[in-house]
Amino acid sequence: MSNSVIIFDTTLRDGEQALAASLSVKEKLQIAFALERLGVDVMEVGFPVSSPGDFESVQTIARNIKNSRVCALSRALEKDIDAAAQALSVAEQFRIHTFISTSSIHVESKLKRSFEQVLEMAVGAVKYARRFTDDVEFSCEDAGRTPIDNLCRMVEAAINAGARTINIPDTVGYTVPSEFGGIIQTLFNRVPNIDQAVISVHCHDDLGLSVANSIAAVQMGARQIECTVNGIGERAGNCSLEEIAMILATRKDLLGLSTNINAREIHRTSSLVSQLCNMPIQPNKAIVGSNAFTHSSGIHQDGMLKAQNTYEIMTPESIGLNRNNLNMTSRSGRHVIKHRMEEMGYGPDDYDMDVLYAEFLKLADRKGQVFDYDLEALAFMEAQAEDDDHYVMEQLVVQSDSTEGQATATVRIRIGEEVVTEAATGNGPVDAAYNAIARASGCNINISSYKLGAKGEGQNALGQVDITARYGERNFHGVGLATDVVEASARALVHVMNLTWRADKVAHCKQQIQKSRELGGV
Repeated sequence: MSNSVIIFDTTLRDGEQALAASLSVKEKLQIAFALERLGVDVMEVGFPVSSPGDFESVQTIARNIKNSRVCALSRALEKDIDAAAQALSVAEQFRIHTFISTSSIHVESKLKRSFEQVLEMAVGAVKYARRFTDDVEFSCEDAGRTPIDNLCRMVEAAINAGARTINIPDTVGYTVPSEFGGIIQTLFNRVPNIDQAVISVHCHDDLGLSVANSIAAVQMGARQIECTVNGIGERAGNCSLEEIAMILATRKDLLGLSTNINAREIHRTSSLVSQLCNMPIQPNKAIVGSNAFTHSSGIHQDGMLKAQNTYEIMTPESIGLNRNNLNMTSRSGRHVIKHRMEEMGYGPDDYDMDVLYAEFLKLADRKGQVFDYDLEALAFMEAQAEDDDHYVMEQLVVQSDSTEGQATATVRIRIGEEVVTEAATGNGPVDAAYNAIARASGCNINISSYKLGAKGEGQNALGQVDITARYGERNFHGVGLATDVVEASARALVHVMNLTWRADKVAHCKQQIQKSRELGGV
């Protein structure tokens, strides 16, 4: 049996479906590229039949990813499998992942079928998926609560039908490690053809045991772990990729297992997913939390000064967290910026130097000193910019009477080729700015969530504003970054306005295509 564990990342499928606002195609592609650099073996990037948007994002990622295998999810239905196969057909290598529930409560209450009928559907789905690819994965949804005899029958039948990966999910996070490890061990003991497939596990964190259950499973012979960056996902989330990767790397002496993960990409990938998904990382989160390598106790600090490994079983550098926060000023040249970006793991294709340097100079003039984390924040915002932004905020001026709570804002916005200037009042500077932007643009954006945070440290930290806004039937996530929190708030709103404009543009194009088809056009 191989000592290598396949890392199957489902951040863009199971993780993304739990977000308050869906990611755009560009944002999903950014995460996909980060996952590719991280070294995931398989990335599950969507559920193509669920919506035209999901189909488009799966197809776009499949076309661009070269070093990881791209996978799409489907129910055990031919129409789902057809959609997955069509979306993935542009990939150099791909996997179709089909699933059906197997626990008694799911079979009887959700599917309202007999187990024999479900077994027949599973076999049919696997055989149908094999028409499109040799790489078919089958999942027994809610395997953790499935009677073991039924689970053994299902696994054997799916392998005979052509599945080359069998996934055993603890879908509701119900089992404990000894129990879940026992399920995997029983499958290896009782399923006669189990050597013809890779056994995978997909554990949820409802009881906080997803990582422990996954480790117990690989100790019993499973060789694929399905996980997400930062553990995001349905309800309490999924098994955390960074925790699995570092457990297997740090405790190789005990477990004897390895992965293809490039651990030095963990910190950057974690930060990117947190930013784009608008899901902050709790400070005490293992591996990637802000406190993960912080030592407050005097005894701990004394030990660290004497020998780093007294209280650190891994180093910050091992996950790509650079301790060097070199400050830069407006006198720093382009070569310094390029060097710092390289030191932080960014390649020339990850940012536009001309744009980044121009933004760096603006920030350096305001702050005096710019740090590594400032550069990363600027690079992130530059990556979010689109060439076809319909709304561009050119100027914002705000006057506020702190004693009365009233404020006045004047904004100048370029809308397409037209420049509009408007003023408005509000209950505070942010409200006034939003009223002025709404008056200038005519956009009616319903903000459901507003969060203000800091990028960096101290009083000169950049302000970051994240908003979730409702427009039509969808939620959109906007982010703004600036030294002034009112400006950051305005930038976040303009970001959302551009997202909604693109959504309307896509919907209009689809309507025109549909009308053309109805009239007999192409």
